[in-house]
Amino acid sequence: MKKLALLFFSILAVGFVLQSCDNAKTYAEMLQDEKNAISGYIKKNKITVITPEEFAKDTVTAENEYVLFSNGVYMNIVDRGSGASPASRDVILVRFTEFDIMNDTTVLSNIDYDQAVDAFDYTVSGTSAYGQFLPESFMYSAYGSAVPSGWMVPLTYIKNMAHVKLIVPAKMGHTTAQQMVAPYFYDLKKIQIQ
Repeated sequence: MKKLALLFFSILAVGFVLQSCDNAKTYAEMLQDEKNAISGYIKKNKITVITPEEFAKDTVTAENEYVLFSNGVYMNIVDRGSGASPASRDVILVRFTEFDIMNDTTVLSNIDYDQAVDAFDYTVSGTSAYGQFLPESFMYSAYGSAVPSGWMVPLTYIKNMAHVKLIVPAKMGHTTAQQMVAPYFYDLKKIQIQ
């Protein structure tokens, strides 16, 4: 009986030691890391943040001025474009650079490929909008068909051939961003509406 009790307490002690060595972060800690990374990126790049109410006055952003929406997406309109605005069932073509804010590195870009442009089907249903990348897209190859929700935000404010910059929190990003709780910066250029 003493040996059984000794074995039980030995297993219990080993369990406590192993548990104290667990370096996994909680989801709350990961969210805090994401928040800190975004704040650091904003500070490092001297970004001025404005409210949606300030933005609504003229729907224009100055250089390095980003509007922060309630969903956590930051948007800077570099060039609003001209002509038609995107409508449901349009195909959107875009050249982009994706930058991982937490790891301070460019992850994906189609800017340097003359013939490569990412394309997605844009759909509006009521107050919701979503997109599906076409198979030949860089983003499709890397993350699957779903367009990050953050990419939908500027489409109500721009026209053909626009240029926008976004800071997209994990919850509005692609599946990898959501799983890793990682924010990304996007430079979306020559947004063409077909």
